[in-house]
Amino acid sequence: MLLAAPSCLFAQFGLKAGLNFANVTKASSINNSSQSGFHVGILIAPSSKKIIGSRTELVYSRQGYSYKTGTSTGNVNLDYIVLPQYMAINITKYLQIQLGAHMAYLVNAKVDSTNSMSTGNPSVDAIMKYYNRFDYGFGGGVEIHPVAGLLIGVRLNISLSSLYKNMETLPSGPGTPPSFVPTVDVKNNLLQLSAGWIFGTKTSKKKK
Repeated sequence: MLLAAPSCLFAQFGLKAGLNFANVTKASSINNSSQSGFHVGILIAPSSKKIIGSRTELVYSRQGYSYKTGTSTGNVNLDYIVLPQYMAINITKYLQIQLGAHMAYLVNAKVDSTNSMSTGNPSVDAIMKYYNRFDYGFGGGVEIHPVAGLLIGVRLNISLSSLYKNMETLPSGPGTPPSFVPTVDVKNNLLQLSAGWIFGTKTSKKKK
């Protein structure tokens, strides 16, 4: 932490927010489709004019998917706290390419369905037990800086961890999963469109 302190003194801090377009992989058994959401967060980046830099963020992200089965239709909403860590490649002062990885923690899950899934047993009705709380993966994107401070970006995140737990390992024992749970291993996919503002951007002074 002491070694990181000097770089933090000269780092740029910022805020960002935008739209999510989320889906899950290999879930044709539930006729899944993409769902829109949002994200908001903070970022930190070393104030450097070198070609290679870094970007660290802490983001709240609402994502999920829509589904349709023979018995019900609905939306699965997933709320994550995400920690992306990216390498930044500065093509010019206006254009940046970002490549890296992310870790995420699922803080809440909710299913809106046309079919009531209540059994009267709270331990069975709690859907969080079906999900793996930790998620990780990789991603990449492009960010433009049209004017000092303003950022506009697009990013694609691909998860490598399974969204749902193995039904055989649940504390309540194996059973018939709810209709919103696919019968295959699925993972999160996420496309993000963002806008934000970086504070501490240094503007070069013109020589007289």
